[in-house]
Amino acid sequence: MYDEHYGLTGRPFQLTPDPRFWFDTATHKKAMAYLGYGLSQGEGFIVITGDIGAGKTTLVGHLTATIDPARLNVIKVVSSQIAADDLLRTVCAGLNVDAAGLSKSAMLTAIEKGLHAVARGGRRTLLIVDEVQALPTDSLEELRMLSNFQAGGYALLQIFLLGQPEFRDRLHEDGLEQLRQRVIALHHLGPMEVEEVDPYLAHRLSVVGWTGRPDFDADAVAAIYAWSGGIPRRINQLTARLMLHGALDGIDVFGADDVAAVIADMQRDTKPAAATPERVARPFLVDGATAIDLPDVTDLAGLSDERLAAIERRLEDQDVALRRVLTLLVDWVEGSGPQADSAELRQTAG
Repeated sequence: MYDEHYGLTGRPFQLTPDPRFWFDTATHKKAMAYLGYGLSQGEGFIVITGDIGAGKTTLVGHLTATIDPARLNVIKVVSSQIAADDLLRTVCAGLNVDAAGLSKSAMLTAIEKGLHAVARGGRRTLLIVDEVQALPTDSLEELRMLSNFQAGGYALLQIFLLGQPEFRDRLHEDGLEQLRQRVIALHHLGPMEVEEVDPYLAHRLSVVGWTGRPDFDADAVAAIYAWSGGIPRRINQLTARLMLHGALDGIDVFGADDVAAVIADMQRDTKPAAATPERVARPFLVDGATAIDLPDVTDLAGLSDERLAAIERRLEDQDVALRRVLTLLVDWVEGSGPQADSAELRQTAG
């Protein structure tokens, strides 16, 4: 709704990464320089790390948007603790290799042939692995093995690894020494500086047709930076809520007080609900068996909307089951069919 209120053609501060909103902060510029260096070398590993929300995925999107697909075949993998065999199957898919029923050794052979086929077509292959900190050690070792494939003294595969800061520590584990020796460049994607926040806001707004409304005074920009720590995703999160607040209250120029009010609202939204001690994680017992296990309501803060909805549905189901159990208990106590009711009671409790 705020985009319509301010006459914008879209949402400038959406959390979903979009290459259109790429903004060259000093740290992002340096990361792109390292990636460009890696592409020019055509071998080894380039490692980019950054905190959650620092813009690693946006960086990849910007990179791939600038790559000529006629010269480079890009394979992207988002790691979620992918086992070594599954990782190889993903690479096979990126090379249009059918890996169905293939053993690990057969997949490695097929991948090498696929890389050679891409090279004969005048292209190089780039493998980008995001969230690499979640990869098991044996999967990382497979990546190192893939980097061995060569033709005429040139590597057939260039590999970019992107992950959270803890991956830098993993690189120093004993089992990853050979991979570490093949890292030709490593950069940590830090937060933006305070003087970069105002141009960042103006850039994202300009992409969606901004003509100066709304605006942010210097104190508002400083407050946004102080709360976000210069992390792009946190800046987007706060500024989107700020613009919604402005649309509701008719604000055209935001100040520090407006930012403080929105931050207070966001903190109230995520504050844990007060729990009655008798209801926290206390199961309802039927005949010595646990029939219903109520969740700890103090654990709801920070959950996603989908998770909260699932909990609400579960509580509704539990409420129906509880009422049914109580009805069966009353019927049983009053003597109306104790054997049948006892069987049904056990079924409901189970």
